[in-house]
Amino acid sequence: MQLTDYVHTFGHWLLERHGERVHKIALNAGFTCPNRDGSKGIGGCTFCNNASFNPSARAAAPIAAQMVSGRQGIGRRTRARKYLAYFQAYTNTYAEVTELKRLYDEALAHDGVIGLAVGTRPDCVPAEVLDLLADYRDQGQEVWLELGLQSAFEETLARVNRGHGLDAYVQACRSARRRGIPVCTHLIVGLPGETSCHARASLDIVLDIGTDGLKLHPLHVVKGTQLANTWRRGEYTPLALADYVAIAADLIEHTPWEVVYHRITGTAPARLLLAPEWCSRKWPVVNAIVAELARRGSRQGIKSRMGRGEWGMGACTQPQTAGTPHPPVQP
Repeated sequence: MQLTDYVHTFGHWLLERHGERVHKIALNAGFTCPNRDGSKGIGGCTFCNNASFNPSARAAAPIAAQMVSGRQGIGRRTRARKYLAYFQAYTNTYAEVTELKRLYDEALAHDGVIGLAVGTRPDCVPAEVLDLLADYRDQGQEVWLELGLQSAFEETLARVNRGHGLDAYVQACRSARRRGIPVCTHLIVGLPGETSCHARASLDIVLDIGTDGLKLHPLHVVKGTQLANTWRRGEYTPLALADYVAIAADLIEHTPWEVVYHRITGTAPARLLLAPEWCSRKWPVVNAIVAELARRGSRQGIKSRMGRGEWGMGACTQPQTAGTPHPPVQP
């Protein structure tokens, strides 16, 4: 069983588009976040410790050095000759447009780099930044804007201290796509107070608004976060692996095939991860999702034409309190 038999993956999409494998080089350009520096708030999102996904070994290095190191690492594992410069850590559009252009240009100048993937918040993509990204697209660069929405529920966004609401995402997503910039939307499954119903509703809302790609993440508890304190007090119960697998399979089934999955799970380093333990390894989770889709005789998009009520969702209740355990998920 191959993942690409069941899910329209970003890697396969790039392979078909460019005729060879394309790999991302994750970068830390030294940005911060308006939810940390006092512009929108302090402390950041309750679940966020950027070190849990940031390429920390290259964190303080100049972009050029990070690109060289990233290419060498990929070269040891694969024969890939094409790359996307992935501006990953924190909010990668949170600077003056002249500074953004300098950093993006520095990454694009390296041999084999065919474009950019830029991760950011929906409230940090003003028109001049979108115009810059659109210019790169017009020059033939591959460009993806990755927007961290996480949930479409206002109560959840407030609970996890996101510092923005759904409207910011709607505006950013539509403004980007009007300029021809494809959007990859990040959604987190298992946020405090949410059930499988909320994950399904968030997906439906995102698909209604329009998106070109998706990243699914199971919420994991990492050191140095407010969520870690909540978990230690017994006020947050992470999803079990079986529940995440079932929810992810549901969401994949209801996602049209033309929407590209950039990720169907996420991990954190063992040195930082507190719970759940299964979030320390990627491939067992990916394989479990593939096995679940195979067991159902299903794949991405097979139920994408069903209405909300038809797939057993109906109207979600308001998110539960943070300490309420997640109900078991019925496949």
